[in-house]
Amino acid sequence: MKSILTHPGGAHKDDFLACSLMIARYGCEVIRREPSESDLEDCEVAVLDVGGEHDPEKMNFDHHQFDRDHPPTCALSLVLQFMGLYEDARQYCDWLETSEWLDTRGAVKTAQWLEVDRSAMAKLNSPIDITLLRRFAAQERHCTGEPVYEVMRMIGEDMIAFIEGMRERMLEIEAQSEVWELEPGFSALFLRRTEPLPAEPSAGLGRYIEMKQLGCVAMVYPDRRGEGYGLTRFNDDLRLDFTKISEWEDVHFAHKAGFVAKTTATDAERLQEMLVAAWCSDVSKS
Repeated sequence: MKSILTHPGGAHKDDFLACSLMIARYGCEVIRREPSESDLEDCEVAVLDVGGEHDPEKMNFDHHQFDRDHPPTCALSLVLQFMGLYEDARQYCDWLETSEWLDTRGAVKTAQWLEVDRSAMAKLNSPIDITLLRRFAAQERHCTGEPVYEVMRMIGEDMIAFIEGMRERMLEIEAQSEVWELEPGFSALFLRRTEPLPAEPSAGLGRYIEMKQLGCVAMVYPDRRGEGYGLTRFNDDLRLDFTKISEWEDVHFAHKAGFVAKTTATDAERLQEMLVAAWCSDVSKS
């Protein structure tokens, strides 16, 4: 790949993130100008968010030619599809669909789709967004070693690593977990201890529950700081209150808000006993 080409003028998250992914993959310079016919024909020039053509074989990734009733699809969507990451990104990156809507439908329709007031959209911006997009738009070329370019490389690398990592994590959880159906009428996801432990054993458990539509209200996972387990409620379901087991001799921590506890226990029956004891059948779940 010789270069990554995108449109001049104002920059948006769509073209910024699409370029970030391409930088992470190919490490070549970014040029911000209108493409020529030779650019569009050159498969060693990736043309993003401009050019009026979607042709991955020629490395052209524009969406502006799509019909107005086309599902919300932006240049970032097309680059993710090209990299084989799109379906996983839609599952694991909650922000992606909103970004697609913003870029293709605008703030008003996106707010309606999200069922929030239009003013909420501006309240989600931050100085990070503003500065990075402004600095990206301010130069015609971005090259290796420059601050904005290297930040974009990091963003692209982290996006790819997160998406691929979440795919692997879901497979790990599927292989090492089981659902406990408990007598009061609720279920919990239990993750077995493995060696070595993941850096954050609870990572991805909530996503797995949602993806598999398990209906669990609790998660039990190895404690990374000890030999025991952590117990936490899923989606902050208030029908579980772990302060009810705070005085148990093998519970060394229970948050005063009741949403998490840590225990030295490792026996499945003992852990299930703790969950049942923490259950509050007469409390609303939210």
